[in-house]
Amino acid sequence: MNERYISVRVSGDFALFTRPESKAERVTYEVITPSAARGILEAIYWHPQFDWVIREIRVLRPIQTTGIFRNEVASKMSPSRTEPYYADHDRMQRHSVLLRDVAYEIYADANVRPGVTEDHAKFRAQFRDRVEKGQCFHRPALGCREFAAEFGPVRPGETPIQEDRDLGRMLFDMNYADKKRIRPMFFEARLEQGILSLPDPREVLR
Repeated sequence: MNERYISVRVSGDFALFTRPESKAERVTYEVITPSAARGILEAIYWHPQFDWVIREIRVLRPIQTTGIFRNEVASKMSPSRTEPYYADHDRMQRHSVLLRDVAYEIYADANVRPGVTEDHAKFRAQFRDRVEKGQCFHRPALGCREFAAEFGPVRPGETPIQEDRDLGRMLFDMNYADKKRIRPMFFEARLEQGILSLPDPREVLR
């Protein structure tokens, strides 16, 4: 990839990137979504002067799934709730289809916001320094907080899986342009030789 992009290797035992169409059961996408990748980068280094734009994701291990039952609560918490809440009385088991033994390389660029005069290179250098030192604002996760991600520099010589696969319609990110109507953005995803190349966000907005 171009040197203007930052890179990070992330891995974990399990991952769950929930498909929005799954209701009663949580079913994962086959590959990490761009929005989940952005969340990992922001966990490592976030700054109000720029946004991370994911350019490419490389899948380093074969795509494998497994099913588990997870304890969840049936209702959502609300700040206006006044009565006592007992999770034991609200608990339910839900089946989830997860990815297991995952590893990815994420490549991205820092898109500075309007009015910011700082150079992209400054933010990229700070990110790389934090990755080298293993620093993060909070522990990155692979879709759900209980599936913590290990992260570090890209390993020389490691290559993506040699597989082509149509991944179908995948969540790209959320569009926050209209605060009253936040809407999801999707794109047609395809894995080519283990690499998921991502469209320009401006193209997805159309």
